[in-house]
Amino acid sequence: MNIVAAVVETWGSSAEERAAAYPCDGLIDHPDGEAFRAVDVAAPAELVFRWLCQLRVAPYSYDWIDNFGRRSPRRLTDGLDRLEVGQRVMTVFRLVSFETDRSITILSSTGPLGRFAVTYLVMPTTGDRSRLVVKLVYAAPLGVLGPVIRRLLPAGDLVMMRKQLLTLKARAERDARQPGG
Repeated sequence: MNIVAAVVETWGSSAEERAAAYPCDGLIDHPDGEAFRAVDVAAPAELVFRWLCQLRVAPYSYDWIDNFGRRSPRRLTDGLDRLEVGQRVMTVFRLVSFETDRSITILSSTGPLGRFAVTYLVMPTTGDRSRLVVKLVYAAPLGVLGPVIRRLLPAGDLVMMRKQLLTLKARAERDARQPGG
C-alpha cells in the first residue's frame, strides 16, 4: 500500500485500533472496503459522546455540501443523547446499536453510492482526555458506478469525515474548557 492510500484508508488511527473488532463488522455482506479515522480529544469521553449524539440532526462536516446549506447546531441540543435503535442519523443512516458514553453504530440503506456501516467509538485515555475512532465499512453499488465508487469513496470520505471529526473535537474541547464543563 502506498503512502497516499495508507493515509486515505487509515487517517489518524493506530494499528491496534484497526485490528480491533467493531459493532459495524458484519453489517455489510461482502464489503468492498473499510476505512478508519481517529482523533485525540481534550475532553472527557462522556462529553465527546454527547457530541456524537448530535449527529442525529446534522453531519458536522461541510454544511453547504452535506447539510443542504443548513448550519449544524453550535451547542448541544437537550434530548439528543436519548438514543433508540432505529432513529435517523445524518438523514440517510439509521441507528442500529449504541453503548451509552462509548459508541454509536449506524447503517445506511443502499443508495447511489452503495451501502455503509459506521461505528463511532469514544475511549477515555488519560485524565479528562479521550480518543474518537471511526470505522467505516462500505459496499459500492453494482453496475457501471461500482468501480468508480470503490476507487474514489475512501478519499471523498476522508475529506468529509476529517472535517466532521475535527469539528466535533473542537466543540467538545470548547465545552470542556467552560466552567462546569
